[in-house]
Amino acid sequence: MTSEYYIPADPQHKGRQRAKARELKRSQWWKQKLADGICHHCGQRFAPEDLTMDHLVPVGRGGRSTKGNVVVSCKSCNTQKAHLTPAEIQLADLGLGNS
Repeated sequence: MTSEYYIPADPQHKGRQRAKARELKRSQWWKQKLADGICHHCGQRFAPEDLTMDHLVPVGRGGRSTKGNVVVSCKSCNTQKAHLTPAEIQLADLGLGNS
């Protein structure tokens, strides 16, 4: 699903936010989230090495690497979510999104 309004973020933004994500991954806050082991999307429990950092609003869509925008996600859910925003996921769940 790709929105007709999709405008990718500029490369400088992506670079800055990816650097911030690397920094956030080293924080105690993130390490505790991984240790909890629960995927934000499916609610299942996973080993820390099977979890990834997911940006709710993707960096490529202008999202930021902040505690309020990143969640723990299993690899499967993160891959399935791809570049979609929370609103686009809800629309797709309702059968209203673009394909």
